[in-house]
Amino acid sequence: MADHHAIHVGGVRLAYQASGPPDAPPLVMLHALGEDATDWDIVAPVFARSWRVYALDLRGHGRSDWPGEYSLQLMRDDVLGFLDALALDRVDLVGHSMGGIVAYLLAEDCPQRVDRLVLEDVPIPRPREQTTPTRPDGKLTFDWEMVLAIRRQVDTPDAEWLQRLSRITAKTLVVAGGPRSHVPQDGIVELACRVPHGRVVTIPAGHLIHKSEPMEFAKAVLAFLQSEEEPCPALEA
Repeated sequence: MADHHAIHVGGVRLAYQASGPPDAPPLVMLHALGEDATDWDIVAPVFARSWRVYALDLRGHGRSDWPGEYSLQLMRDDVLGFLDALALDRVDLVGHSMGGIVAYLLAEDCPQRVDRLVLEDVPIPRPREQTTPTRPDGKLTFDWEMVLAIRRQVDTPDAEWLQRLSRITAKTLVVAGGPRSHVPQDGIVELACRVPHGRVVTIPAGHLIHKSEPMEFAKAVLAFLQSEEEPCPALEA
């Protein structure tokens, strides 16, 4: 069972769940837009057998602060501050969708902090057609202003994000959701190709791979994290 904690990073309270042996290698998991740390509950116990798993609520989500100021870069800085606060010098890093963008931004800017990187159905940073999302009814577990700010960035990403993928030194697994996903799969493959030590595996479960096919997801990620072999260009699950 995960323990619930919180720390303050740059004046922002970040909530997180921790599980697994305290002295095991660290594995940090970053959720998608509108989710929180509990989104990983179905697969985190598998990884907690061999890693100390830290699942964060990113700013504007869940039990973390909703400070009203949002960007993917601020989320990246929050995660870096989290690593510093817990004295986690080098980690394995898993990110889904928006969390994957935060993860690769961190791996681009601080390559020495990431050993292995897993990106679950993460869009390549290229401009896309802009749409205005509709606010769900009822009480939300995330800040709606955060959704609008992050969606604007995902729709019109900084051009440097694409170019700097080549700066990532971590061995990288890109997990694609296949044709059932709304994320263009050719872009996901290109993202993997732009990372020097990237590989791609397709699990045809749609965008929510770790929820729709948790055992297949865990199997693929475990094989990657535990492998000492050099990555191959592409794998199919």
